[in-house]
Amino acid sequence: MDPKLLDILACPACKGKLEYSKEAKEIVCQFDRVAFQIKSGIPVMLMDEARPLAPDEYKNKK
Repeated sequence: MDPKLLDILACPACKGKLEYSKEAKEIVCQFDRVAFQIKSGIPVMLMDEARPLAPDEYKNKK
């Protein structure tokens, strides 16, 4: 994942900062507790396709 791309991407729901999960190869919004897939090197930033994070996956509480 290109760090420059991650700097300009924002969560489509809250417009907040995103993190890259190297283990899962996903982009994560801790605030909304969702993860976005990366398909063929392109982040899929659609809330309908976001995966909810399991309780043990989030770092911040709302």
